[in-house]
Amino acid sequence: MAKTNQLSAAWYKAFYVLWLGCFITGMGYSMTMPFISLFIADLGNYSKLQINLYSGLAFAMTFVAQAIVSPYWGNLADRKGRKLMCMRASGVMALTITLTGLAPNALYIVIMRFIQGAFSGYINNATALMASETPHQKSGWVMSQMMTAGTAGNLVGPLLGGALSSFFGNLLGGAWGYRIPFFITGALMFIVFLSTTFLVYEDFKPISREKMKPMKDIMAGLPSLKLIVAMFITTMIVQASTLSIDPIVSLYVKSLMPHSNNIAFVAGIVAATPGLGTLLAASKIGHKMDEVGPLKVLKIGLITGFILFIPMALTNSPWTLASLRFLLGMASAGMMPAAQAVLTLNTPAESFGRIFSYNQSFQASGAMLGSMLGSTISGIFDYATIFWITGLTLLINFVIVVALGKNSQK
Repeated sequence: MAKTNQLSAAWYKAFYVLWLGCFITGMGYSMTMPFISLFIADLGNYSKLQINLYSGLAFAMTFVAQAIVSPYWGNLADRKGRKLMCMRASGVMALTITLTGLAPNALYIVIMRFIQGAFSGYINNATALMASETPHQKSGWVMSQMMTAGTAGNLVGPLLGGALSSFFGNLLGGAWGYRIPFFITGALMFIVFLSTTFLVYEDFKPISREKMKPMKDIMAGLPSLKLIVAMFITTMIVQASTLSIDPIVSLYVKSLMPHSNNIAFVAGIVAATPGLGTLLAASKIGHKMDEVGPLKVLKIGLITGFILFIPMALTNSPWTLASLRFLLGMASAGMMPAAQAVLTLNTPAESFGRIFSYNQSFQASGAMLGSMLGSTISGIFDYATIFWITGLTLLINFVIVVALGKNSQK
């Protein structure tokens, strides 16, 4: 596909199909995960400790598998193309999510989640595909739009999943209320598989294994190796800072309003506001990236995120917290997409798959690190401490980006 200002109809069709695929993938994940502990509790006579343990494993296994397997899939993507990887991820996700709905016990769910993680990567491969097909002058906007797809799905998913669980729970009774959303998600992912297969065109010529450069040679030949490493670190830290807050949001809100009867409702608002901020700001920030360069936007996003975490740790109002998290969501639109845009501009086309797969491994590692960090620190100290530490990690990230990216013009 020609990299010109006049983008073809095939390019736009691929963009819309992949955007919708990322939206459904994000929605499918968030639609089933919020009530996974309730589903597990319905599958047997488990103790509270066992339910918490299995729920934690079901959450973590996906990221563990992603971190381990992503480099292999990246190598295959560089030989066979990103479209095939999107087909693989959506097809297996359709199967594993449907099978999870048939779970007889908690261990079965953990195993299915591990398999799903091992074959996952639709959003990352769709992003890499669009990065390779997009003219550089539009890469900032495209990376931002691809991020909004998953973010929008994550916002819609819990609402849809909760509504479906309640409806079918009342209609069919028992665990079927929790099983039906898995079947619906599986069907939607199968539609994503079909649309990706038949509607997405990728201008890619397969490369034989013998002609591929070893990863160490690619890394050694990168024009800005330090900058690539800085983006890997940024992906990990930004993802960790996002998920470190998630496990404690409702508890933190409860500590701010202990006598309220609307804690769940307010906590839901506080949890949703970052995604809303990201959605509203992504397009504007994406265009700004294309004007001034993603590295400048990334630096502003990191320092803004650091500043916003300070009043979060000090506030006594859940509504102030929600407002600050809304602003944090806007800042986030200038962090992860900017890091991906920097990778796009500094990675040769023949190694896109492997570089983005390593980035996915760092992202999965950040998800594991963030969840452990938030739960551990808030358990040992208080809820506010995690905000201080998370803000500090973003400041350290800012220093790393400034230090390693000072010689880059991108």
